[in-house]
Amino acid sequence: MQLTNQRVGKVAVLLGGRSGERAVSLKSGGAVLAALQRQGIDAHAFDPAEQHLSALQGFDRAFIALHGRYGEDGTIQGALDYMGIPYTGSGVMASAIGMDKWRTKLLWTAAQVVTPAFVLMHDDTHAQDVIDTLGLPLFVKPANEGSSIGVSKVNTAADLAPAYALAKQSDPLVIAEQYIGGGEYTVGILGDTALPIVRIVPKNEYYDYEAKYLRNDTEYRCPAGLSPALEQTIQAQALHAFKVIGGEGWGRVDFLMDAQGQHYFLEVNTSPGMTDHSLVPMAAKAAGIDFDALVVQILQQTQMQKG
Repeated sequence: MQLTNQRVGKVAVLLGGRSGERAVSLKSGGAVLAALQRQGIDAHAFDPAEQHLSALQGFDRAFIALHGRYGEDGTIQGALDYMGIPYTGSGVMASAIGMDKWRTKLLWTAAQVVTPAFVLMHDDTHAQDVIDTLGLPLFVKPANEGSSIGVSKVNTAADLAPAYALAKQSDPLVIAEQYIGGGEYTVGILGDTALPIVRIVPKNEYYDYEAKYLRNDTEYRCPAGLSPALEQTIQAQALHAFKVIGGEGWGRVDFLMDAQGQHYFLEVNTSPGMTDHSLVPMAAKAAGIDFDALVVQILQQTQMQKG
C-alpha cells in the first residue's frame, strides 16, 4: 500500500553517525532514503555526526539506518523518545541489550535459548583457562561492536593475547566464544514474521568485514538448504530469541550450525544493514517483498508501535 506524506509526515533518515560502522550506515541510509523518496515520502537525510539533534524538531518520524554505537545501542532511541519522535526498530532497552553480545548471551542462557559457550575476558585472564573451557579454534570479539569489527579467529594459544588486544581497542568488554563450524545463517524479522532463512557461504575463513561489504564472491543461499520442518522450528525460535531481549519492529537474528545439525543463536541485530550486500533485503525478496516495499513496511511498523 502506497504511503502518503499526509499519513507519514516528514521523515528523517538517520545515517552515518560516529561509530566504526559509519561507512556502512551511509550506504544503508542512502538506499533507504532513495526508496522512501521513490514512494513519494517527504524524506531527508540526517547525519547525527554532522547535525545537532535539536534539528530533528519538525520531523514527524525517524527511520534509523545507523549501525553500531550511538545509533544501535539505545542512545539515539532514548533521544528520540525524549523528543517525542516515533522511530523504526526496537526501543532503548532492546537496542542496548542487542548491541551487547555478552548481556544478550546472559539473557538467552536464562531463557534457555541455545547459544555458543562463551567466556568474558579480562587483562589477567589465562589463555589456557579459556582454551580449556572453549577448545580451539575459538573467536574473540568486542562485546559492543558490529560488522565483525575487532573480531579474530584464534587457532593457537599464541593467537589469543593479540586477539584480545585487538578486540579491546574497540570495546573494554571482550568475550571469547566457542567455534561452531557447520555453517552461518541468519533470520530476518519483520514485525511478528520470520523471513526465509539465508545461508552465508564466505570464500575467506569466516564472515568478516571484507566478506560482508567488500567482496563479491560471498554466496547467499535462500532457500538455505534446510528441511521445511527445521526451517520453521528455527524461525519460531529466532522470533522468541528476538522477543527475549525486547526486540520490536524489525531486526535480524544470526545463528550457526554445527556438523551434527544443531543450531546455536549467535547475536541479534536491531538495526540491520540495508545495503546491496545486506541480508534482510535478500530474505524479504525471497518472501516476495521488494526493497521499496520492505522499507515501507518497516516505516509502517513505526506507526503501529510508536505512533
